[in-house]
Amino acid sequence: MAFRDTTDGYGLITRLFHWLMAVAIFALFALGYWMVGLDYYSAYYTSAPDLHKSAGLVLLAAFLVRWGWRLANPDPADGELTPFERRASKIVQKGFYPLILAMLVSGYFISTSDGVGIDVFGIVTVPAVAQDKTIGLWAGYIHKVLAYITVALAVVHTAAALKHHFIDRSTILKRMWSGPPQS
Repeated sequence: MAFRDTTDGYGLITRLFHWLMAVAIFALFALGYWMVGLDYYSAYYTSAPDLHKSAGLVLLAAFLVRWGWRLANPDPADGELTPFERRASKIVQKGFYPLILAMLVSGYFISTSDGVGIDVFGIVTVPAVAQDKTIGLWAGYIHKVLAYITVALAVVHTAAALKHHFIDRSTILKRMWSGPPQS
């Protein structure tokens, strides 16, 4: 079992990051979508946002490690793709990183715009770097827009992977699911 990526496929570390972060992003989107509709009298009025913030900061830490890991590993070969698919794939894959980073950082600024840090699952408190309600308002708008863009892009990414697997019969999805072929 390969831990590192090769030109033949993705190693275990990349695959774990990919699938765990995909689940986390969709779960955080669903939680965020649900929690903005809560009223003051809901039993989840404070616990849902606390969970969303904590999970978001854990995702931010995992994301930074993943990005570093991605930079330290080779890209698997993309010879099965057409030139258009190759360009589109690179744009989507490389575009996810700044998009997700901006979404996570904007979430941090929403949560700390009152000058109070974020308690992460009662383990550590991430301090606020500024106290500015205007930053919080802008960050809220940016966070919402980027969340929808991220999920939409993830849906397109998923559809493309399924198209490659079921229609083109390529090994692209297999490489992210089971890694490089065993020698």
